[in-house]
Amino acid sequence: MHLKALIFLSVMLALTACGRDASPSSNDIDTVAADSLAMGNAPEPDTLLPDTGADFVKATAASDRFEIESSKLAATAAQSTAVKTFASQMIKSHKTSTTKLKTLVAGISPTLDMDDALNSEQQGLLAGLQGKTGAEFDRAYAIAQVSAHGKTLEALTAYAAVGDNAILQQHAKDWSRR
Repeated sequence: MHLKALIFLSVMLALTACGRDASPSSNDIDTVAADSLAMGNAPEPDTLLPDTGADFVKATAASDRFEIESSKLAATAAQSTAVKTFASQMIKSHKTSTTKLKTLVAGISPTLDMDDALNSEQQGLLAGLQGKTGAEFDRAYAIAQVSAHGKTLEALTAYAAVGDNAILQQHAKDWSRR
């Protein structure tokens, strides 16, 4: 969602990889890149870009929930103080985002559902973090954050361009610029 956050996470990913017993191989990097491209090029039906207000609200609420839940895991599972600090910032930022979205949705008619159920990709990323600790968690969390923020930025940008609700479109524009 935030360009600065994506840059920070990319740097963190590189730094946490340095904490491994062995340096990351080009194969590791190629695998992560290929997985990211595959996710972006062939989205699951429940991860398609939102074009209606209802889909946008659901996608945004689920994104916030994923960020909060995955960042809560970092409080106990992360090794790096930087990761724990970043996770704390993500919890605060995404709680703020959720509050802002709830306020916007409350003023929209017809009523839109604030369903924050995670999609299958988010469920998989969250499941992939559970059970990991230390440097292994730090790496997995950084990868999950880069992926999730990239997807969220893509959804915000898409809805800002073609969304069907002017209030939510402005919200998408505002948050995609942060």
